[in-house]
Amino acid sequence: MSLLDINDLSIQYRTQEGPINAVRNVSFSIGENETFGLVGESGCGKSTIAKGILRILPPNGEITNGSVDLNLSNRTVDLATTDMKTLREIRWDEVSMIAQSAMNALDPVYTIGEQIVEAIQIHEDTSTKEARERTRELFEMVGLDPERIDSYPHQLSGGMRQRAMIAMALALEPSLILADEPTTALDVITQDHILEEINELKERLGSSMLIITHDISVVAETCDRVGVMYGGELVEVGPIEEVFVNPEHPYTLGLLNAFPTIEGEERELITMSGSPPDLSDPPTGCNFYDRCPYREPRCAETDPALSTRDDGDGNWKAACFVSEDGEDIEATYERTLENQELWQRL
Repeated sequence: MSLLDINDLSIQYRTQEGPINAVRNVSFSIGENETFGLVGESGCGKSTIAKGILRILPPNGEITNGSVDLNLSNRTVDLATTDMKTLREIRWDEVSMIAQSAMNALDPVYTIGEQIVEAIQIHEDTSTKEARERTRELFEMVGLDPERIDSYPHQLSGGMRQRAMIAMALALEPSLILADEPTTALDVITQDHILEEINELKERLGSSMLIITHDISVVAETCDRVGVMYGGELVEVGPIEEVFVNPEHPYTLGLLNAFPTIEGEERELITMSGSPPDLSDPPTGCNFYDRCPYREPRCAETDPALSTRDDGDGNWKAACFVSEDGEDIEATYERTLENQELWQRL
């Protein structure tokens, strides 16, 4: 049974220039004890989905369609439509979030300990002494000196603040943790330590996790399944070993080819020219049409739906007419590049 089921989720931002369709008809699920990754370039809708799950969108943002079903042991709650009282009970207790920027997410006028203690006491009837002791244990768990619970956010380094955010997210042992760019702006050594700690803590607590990032190496290291976002839509979803080894959508292939590796043969990186679509006026057909070396006339007329690929369980899907017809897009990649100059070698 899945813990979270997102079905046909659409989210829109109202602006003076008109509405922005930031997320369009996105569907995926996260199983119990599973880590699911959402990957894609900036502005594709990843963080908007996380904020939509917890209903913490900015004032000009709203869910316009779809459901976000959280399947708890005794009930199912649609987070997209449930009342605020129920939502407040679920936030942090059942679903918590590691924010993208720890410095901005933490309140600068309260100590780290005060903020975690407050989160605990809002949901549990416990004394301040007991809550502080639990906070000290959480700090030890994430590799922080327990004495730093009385430090203010500005007194901690970037890596320490990120660990403090992880400690806060784990305070009530939630069923689902949303990690929005958990390693952004950290050096590679600290990134590796943070990811290792996230994996260990997830296994220890038995929680599920949604990791949002533009870095496919983070997804490859931490996730069981991955969803690839482009222009507000989910264009491919499936097990890591299927999607990253034999991608079925040209955008997924483009992301992989643009990422350097220290293994295998030395090769040139390939970049995708052009820009993502204007989400205030999305194209009628495929969002990726203008940048795709496999594009056909039908792609400009109709937006392909996610269709099942053969992984044996029906969990691997992609939104591409060409690969749906059976063409191995990775095998024909070099020939396609020679015929169309849409993607350029660096």
